[in-house]
Amino acid sequence: MDNNKLKNYEIKKISDFKWELTLNKNLGMRVPGIIFSDKEIIEYAEQEETLKQVANVATLPGIINASYAMPDIHYGYGFPIGGVAAFNMDEGVISPGGVGFDIACGVRLLRSDLEYKDIKKNMDSLMNNIFINVPKGIGTKGRIKLTEKEMVNIFKNGALWAVKSGYGEEEDLNYIEEKGCMDGAEPLNVSKEAIQRGFDQVGTLGSGNHFIEVQKVDEIYDKVVAKKFGLFEGQITVMIHSGSRGLGHQICSDYLKVMQAASKKYNINLPDRQLACAPLNSPESQKYYSAMVCAANFAMANRECLAHWIRLVFEKIFNKSYKKLGMDLIYDVSHNIARFEKHDVNGKQQEVCVHRKGATRSFGPNCFGVPDDFKDFGQPVIIPGDMGRYSYILTGTKQAMYESFGSTCHGAGRLLSRTSAKKKVNGKQLQKELFDTKGIIILTNSLSGLSEEAPIAYKDVKNIVDIAQKAGLSKKVARLIPLGVIKG
Repeated sequence: MDNNKLKNYEIKKISDFKWELTLNKNLGMRVPGIIFSDKEIIEYAEQEETLKQVANVATLPGIINASYAMPDIHYGYGFPIGGVAAFNMDEGVISPGGVGFDIACGVRLLRSDLEYKDIKKNMDSLMNNIFINVPKGIGTKGRIKLTEKEMVNIFKNGALWAVKSGYGEEEDLNYIEEKGCMDGAEPLNVSKEAIQRGFDQVGTLGSGNHFIEVQKVDEIYDKVVAKKFGLFEGQITVMIHSGSRGLGHQICSDYLKVMQAASKKYNINLPDRQLACAPLNSPESQKYYSAMVCAANFAMANRECLAHWIRLVFEKIFNKSYKKLGMDLIYDVSHNIARFEKHDVNGKQQEVCVHRKGATRSFGPNCFGVPDDFKDFGQPVIIPGDMGRYSYILTGTKQAMYESFGSTCHGAGRLLSRTSAKKKVNGKQLQKELFDTKGIIILTNSLSGLSEEAPIAYKDVKNIVDIAQKAGLSKKVARLIPLGVIKG
């Protein structure tokens, strides 16, 4: 496959786990594309035209080094999902398509002192109580009713609002990216429609690929780091995957219209209108970024509240406080976001705007933003898989800092569209099969939604994580297997 032309693109194998879409100025590319992948994923990406999206991103003004794609790459809106791009501050742009609709969608992982033997008899009760006590599903209203003043507070303070409102612990803030609150929020740049959609959605799970998963640690790869994270074999953990819900979706929709006009205003030629963008120093970009930060802070507050409801359920089932159960937050990461970060560019530290669309920060040892507890090892990286297999916790690496602007994959990556999955899988049968064959309890409001999230709809996350490790983007610490799953 080396040096073969894939449609209009020439792809070159750099290593077994790194490929280059060569720079083609005839296509408007300013930089090459770099895909961290194996041969099979490259071929699949070509078939669904995701490589074209990698090349399209490479045409954007001010892009630095390359248009990157992580091992879980698949087709997205504008940017591929799994796409990463950094832009310089002078000529660079910001693009809502490089962030995504579910702004700051992300994952958090809670540990516990419980082992599987401690909860085995209580699994049914535990899962049913979480299912009852955590709002979920499309358009679901939460348990928290906000005033407009409180919404503004969330926009500006993120997870800190949740903690001060009694929905979390202050020590949690040390283990959330940006300590649970990004700077730069401007509530006035969020539309009334977006605020209306968010009023009753804080503390709600949502639908689609969002989930709550009770898990067991079944394999440790790095005993030293696992101990530092508080992980051990047989241990019970809880993973939460959710984002900014309807609020973030509306902000993205609102600013796509703004950016489409801005692209014309600033004479930015785009190969795909879904890449609509504006210069970083423009008023349009500054307004979008400030609204995006509001959604990011909302998302982090949302996950803090979700964790609170789950901790309370564990208290009820096991008749102990969640602190005595050791239910501490290991880490919380967002994987649909644009951030201003300092990186080494051609030997000099520069501030750049890094877009991560379905990609996770993977900052290495002693990097900025890594909690003090983990400075020697790098930040925790949380990679969920599908509900029938496993998930992983990893660490960031020094190599990722210069290979991918400190980025790695965010999940398994889809193989089948939601429509295709629904045609192939019966939700009720899948629910029964996962329980009968693996003992996994699946609870959902939507069996058709369950079909969309069937394991066959996703790549095997083991392969994705192995590629990320072999490419040097992140390093495995532990594997987690599902015992019970809540879907919207």
